[in-house]
Amino acid sequence: MFFEENPYLSAMKKLLLSLVVFAFAAPVSARVVVGAGRMGEYLPMLEGRRVGVVTNHTGVLDGRHLVDTLLARGVRIEAIFAPEHGFRGTAVAGEHVDDSRDAATGLPVISLYGANRKPRAADFKRYDVIVFDIQDVGCRFYTYLSTMYYVMETCAETGVPLVVLDRPNPNGMYVDGPILDVSKHRSFVGMLPVPVVHGMTLGELARMINGEGWLAGGVQCELTVVACEDYKRDMRYVLPVAPSPGLPNMRAVLLYPSLCYFEATKVDLGRGGEASFQLLTYPDGTTVDLRSAPSDDAVISGGIDLKYLTEAFRAIGGGEKFLSSFFELLMGVDWVRPMIEAGRPAAEIEARWADDVARFTEQRRPYLIYE
Repeated sequence: MFFEENPYLSAMKKLLLSLVVFAFAAPVSARVVVGAGRMGEYLPMLEGRRVGVVTNHTGVLDGRHLVDTLLARGVRIEAIFAPEHGFRGTAVAGEHVDDSRDAATGLPVISLYGANRKPRAADFKRYDVIVFDIQDVGCRFYTYLSTMYYVMETCAETGVPLVVLDRPNPNGMYVDGPILDVSKHRSFVGMLPVPVVHGMTLGELARMINGEGWLAGGVQCELTVVACEDYKRDMRYVLPVAPSPGLPNMRAVLLYPSLCYFEATKVDLGRGGEASFQLLTYPDGTTVDLRSAPSDDAVISGGIDLKYLTEAFRAIGGGEKFLSSFFELLMGVDWVRPMIEAGRPAAEIEARWADDVARFTEQRRPYLIYE
């Protein structure tokens, strides 16, 4: 279905990925203990203290929400802070979410995707400790990472300690994409100078945010990361809960790094159904079905694949209006758009960010928890 790219450039891309992609095995999620499951490591930090919990529907432990589990153990939770999609994960992408009260627990739910993206200092000063437990998918533009960044910043400003309960990265097997140019394209879909696919867990990234001085003014928050047990970066980790309405299954999660750029085009991504981020529908009705091919193994080993985007550009007729200004916020750099509009092959574009990948792979090394 897609045009063949320059074989030399394709070989270079595969060589690059061989340096950062681990051998991947069959799913082994069952033996992984997520940070939330290691209660002996963090319950002593919560006992007798006023606790705020930053979480959503993904914060589950053995089929039960962490909030319910902590309340049952006598933890004094004062409020829930919820990211994009809300506490129950039902709001669609980009939908404004208001503060509310959780019907099940009676706890106030303070939205971090409504009037404020950054927690208010006045809110955090009411608590003795903040707990963060959200499942990420390993892409720079997935906004749960941005929420964690702002949580860390407010914790640093108020002196409130932060406990991050880590969870595996389902796209943690590789690093790919250009490093975000924060001087030009920093936004809520791109806060940090990292590649599109960073290959790190949120716990590891929290350590890196502190260590690299990326918070405003170079401040650091008092951070504790409760690591997962029996997790390795090469694992094919299957998420127990869909992370958001737009990523309903693991197939969508794996394709997401290559397809999210279509959010800046008029191509429909099938949002709202089980084929979301697996079905591309062009304005003329032409459909590209990615629900079963290429294989999951091929998707992982190939990394970010811009062929979907460059082929759509050619098929639709391209032109300067093919990509909206949102594209730069997702891609993070200026130079990809003109290469697409000039008809350059995907592999050539991908090869240009090889230095970014190599540099970041070395830069992140001190902050890694999992081999």
